[in-house]
Amino acid sequence: MHNGSSISEFILLGLSNNPELGIVMFLVFLTMYLIAIAGNLLIIIITNVDPALHTPMYFFLGNLSFLDIICTTSAVPKMLFNLFTQQKRISFNGCIVQMFFFTVGMDTEFLLLTFMSLDRYLAICNPLRYKTIMSKKAYFSMSVVVWAFGFSSSSFHSSSTLWLSFCGPKEINHFFCEVPQVLALSCSDISLNKYVLIATDLILGLICITLIFISYIFIMFAILNIRSTEGKKKAFSTCASHITVVLLFYGTLIFAYFKPSDESSNMDKEIAVFYTIVIPMLNPILYSLRNKDVKLSIQKVILRKILPIAKF
Repeated sequence: MHNGSSISEFILLGLSNNPELGIVMFLVFLTMYLIAIAGNLLIIIITNVDPALHTPMYFFLGNLSFLDIICTTSAVPKMLFNLFTQQKRISFNGCIVQMFFFTVGMDTEFLLLTFMSLDRYLAICNPLRYKTIMSKKAYFSMSVVVWAFGFSSSSFHSSSTLWLSFCGPKEINHFFCEVPQVLALSCSDISLNKYVLIATDLILGLICITLIFISYIFIMFAILNIRSTEGKKKAFSTCASHITVVLLFYGTLIFAYFKPSDESSNMDKEIAVFYTIVIPMLNPILYSLRNKDVKLSIQKVILRKILPIAKF
């Protein structure tokens, strides 16, 4: 596709201009990034290796971990490189690629969290029909829909940006290329881009969070109708991790996109740190520490797979 830009690169202003502070942030964010990658890879491995976790809930969890890897890897390595080298340049094409993969991860995760809430609704509110409704074909089809929407949405945003002209300035007051910040630098008419971005935000934001909210209202009533205390605890424990992840993910993004426009742009970067690295780091911890099945699977993988290889 033709690049309508007269600019071949952008300048990412990053998180700080202080070299000493940059080294400290490099070490902190590198540690967090490695924890995020290791934790999510572990979730992906155990959900594929352990037959006990070959269920819809853990299939979606594996997808969520893969999305977290995409989101954090699209933004954080470049940020770490810039912090370490004190270079702030990113090529125009590199910026588009970064924007594409980050948008794929975020847009897909919106829908995936919605389908995960639907899975919990069916498991708790319709336990007798759950296995029939959530067949392997059904949840595979759901994942195809989720990923197809994410790639389609991201492809539009990225490809339409390629046709825009960027005449200057070329400084992005951020540590990675995100759609709103890149569009703000264009000297072309970006009306269509803005309309599609708003429509996507409404679909993914309002509709998805409404469906999740409705699902958990029914789940709450179903749990209250369970007679045994043990049964209530078990039902709630299967939802607790997902509820926490939803609150972190949606809460951060709602604050980011609906905060007052006169707030400092530095706050945008601080919030972005949360959804590009903090949440991907916390998700596997939340699911492993609060889930007995995941903890047992991790122990089995370590004892049966990893330790024998290490001894050999």
